[in-house]
Amino acid sequence: MLIIGITGGTGCGKTTVVNQIVKELSGKEVTVVSQDSYYRDMSHLPYSERVKVNFDHPSSIDFDLLKQHLIALKEGKSVESPVYSFVEHNRTGETILINPTKVIIVEGILIFSHADIRSLFDIKIYVHADSDERLIRRIKRDTTERGRDVEEVLNRYQTTLKPMHLQFIEPTKEYADIIIPNNKRNNVAIGIIRTIVHNRISQTVS
Repeated sequence: MLIIGITGGTGCGKTTVVNQIVKELSGKEVTVVSQDSYYRDMSHLPYSERVKVNFDHPSSIDFDLLKQHLIALKEGKSVESPVYSFVEHNRTGETILINPTKVIIVEGILIFSHADIRSLFDIKIYVHADSDERLIRRIKRDTTERGRDVEEVLNRYQTTLKPMHLQFIEPTKEYADIIIPNNKRNNVAIGIIRTIVHNRISQTVS
């Protein structure tokens, strides 16, 4: 099994890169695990308090559970991943069955900030995008998909997103094996990743 970690700031285009890699690996068994599914259970807090939680700080992620699940997948075991609602700012109580596959892609803004999680990745990829571009993407996504208004998005960006990015995300670029500039579609980088993955899988089989 090959585990690929993909990180970068919010709105950097991680999902696009993940989808490109999955497409390039057509014919291979690929599973995507999202850090967002592992936000801590906030059921003990009322909604009015949950909206105040800093979800861009590493403490908001249940890294112990994520680590447990990644190790289990690596051992060939299936896991039940939590389901998170960005509308309710909490887990839904439901789970999704994830089965072990030849390639596991783990994506999320904070996955390189945790040493134990980072050590599980065979390939580490950082997706870089201009800060203005990331903000624009964040506004579009949060207003259309997550029920936020523009003022709320901008306020969160200024008070938590930007400072957390500078403190916990940008510095983890140094751990990356590959850095992809994602201001535009980067077919060359994706092609290189595809080749590396195919070679690693071949070595594992042999």
